[in-house]
Amino acid sequence: MAKSKYKIKTIPIEKRPREKLIQGGPDVLTDAELLAIVLNTGLWKKNYYEDVLELSSRILKEYGSRAAIDEKNVEKLIKELEITKVKACQIVACFELGRRFFKKNEEEIYIRDSKDAYDYFKDKIANLRKEQFRGLYLNSRNKLIHDEVISLGTLTTNLVHPREVFQPAVQYSAVAIILAHNHPSGDPEPSEDDIKITQQIVEASKIINIEVLDHIIIGKNKYLSLKDKKLI
Repeated sequence: MAKSKYKIKTIPIEKRPREKLIQGGPDVLTDAELLAIVLNTGLWKKNYYEDVLELSSRILKEYGSRAAIDEKNVEKLIKELEITKVKACQIVACFELGRRFFKKNEEEIYIRDSKDAYDYFKDKIANLRKEQFRGLYLNSRNKLIHDEVISLGTLTTNLVHPREVFQPAVQYSAVAIILAHNHPSGDPEPSEDDIKITQQIVEASKIINIEVLDHIIIGKNKYLSLKDKKLI
């Protein structure tokens, strides 16, 4: 078995997350440090120990902080982030408490075209190290009613199925969807799989009468709309 990497133990005691919280309050901690306190311990992988700070940083980098806050599906977190059921439950329970106790009225968001979708997503997924496939679910006035992480990883027909796209639409009574995913390479040009999967989803949308308005691909400081390119 590989040697454990208890990196948090190399940090001076007074600079560890829990001690920083006690001494300076939550405002002095990073998001990763706050999440590390919630998770409490790291995670054994196949041949090494993922330190709790490494684990919390990875979760926020791979999934995105906003997506992690909004995620309520324990099984999805287990699968996408390769974490244990206990860790996934801790994450979901923590953010659900935050929503219930401290949620404030959020500004209403309207997504009317690809530029609106890009402006919404550019700071959320443009710099992620993994591809993340998201769905924006809209009402009849194009108001955003739900933002769903549909899958993590390079889009393939094995990874994405139309039912995973439309299940949240039914759950939240959406009438339209805008799809989006990032290309970590920075180049937003669509792959053959990107186009094929989008066309399959569009065809399925006609059966259940929930319109797919667009699919945008986000690169480094730029994006591409499959609708604008007449690829859907």
